[in-house]
Amino acid sequence: MAPTISARMKELADDRVPFVHAVVVRAQFPTAVSAGDDAIVLPDGSIEGFVGGQCAESSVRTAALGALQDGRSVLLRVLPEGELDFPESPGARVVVNPCLSGGALEIFLQPLLPPPVLWIVGDSPIAEALAGLARSLDFSVRRTRDERGPAGATAVVVSSHGRDEIPSIRAALDAGVGFVGLVASSRRGTAVLAEMGLSEAELRRVHTPVGLRIGARTSQEIALSVLAEIVAAVRTQGLAPAPVGAAADPAADPAADPEKAPGVAFGTQVVDPVCGMTVTVSPDTPHLVAGGEHVWFCGTGCRDRYAAGGGR
Repeated sequence: MAPTISARMKELADDRVPFVHAVVVRAQFPTAVSAGDDAIVLPDGSIEGFVGGQCAESSVRTAALGALQDGRSVLLRVLPEGELDFPESPGARVVVNPCLSGGALEIFLQPLLPPPVLWIVGDSPIAEALAGLARSLDFSVRRTRDERGPAGATAVVVSSHGRDEIPSIRAALDAGVGFVGLVASSRRGTAVLAEMGLSEAELRRVHTPVGLRIGARTSQEIALSVLAEIVAAVRTQGLAPAPVGAAADPAADPAADPEKAPGVAFGTQVVDPVCGMTVTVSPDTPHLVAGGEHVWFCGTGCRDRYAAGGGR
């Protein structure tokens, strides 16, 4: 691992930015990379480091963004069209890349995701039990007086027995938190939400009484039911952390700027009309405008061929 890549990985981890570490495991001549070369793939598809030329990068980008989605490592085999003699690797995902100039590659992609953040409001016995259980499951726990509040949290649970419930729920919703739980009876929880006058979209993000129905009675059992509902939302519904800082502002998203991301948003998969390869759009994906339509390509070679009227 190059020192710059190592330092960058630490910086991203400290900033709680998810990324994929891509490491070349095997490389067949005449590729320009060697075993041990590595790179970082960020959530917008940008790649820092070197794991092959533009065509190989396109395959790596698509697979890496998939790994970020499901959180699973993948061994990616990138083969030129017609390549048959690269040794098999059981369990590897195989991609035939028609624009690869030669030399098969095998790249290990490891998603590195920050632990989910749980902001707990209140000092009740349930809040204390929830904090302890969440830490044992590798959640990053914040408490009421944490100055960061709900910013970047995956979930917020309010267990304060009526103290500061409404402002805490409001702060979590405004921060973009996708799961906001209120520990309360059905009757009191309904009254709190009615007083807030939330929109339908906001109401779908608030859970009260929070927790799966398991017949819980003790503080520890209630904490278990609450955390079980949060884990279910993360694992089965794709619950993601709230955006932090500039990312919370849609205007700060490059994909919202048609000059920076014409035609489609970053992360969208399209098909290169020349080679037929699936391409994941990123800030540096080659493209051109033809007949008023934005067309995306795996590399500059396919783009130039298309522009010259060569087609596929």
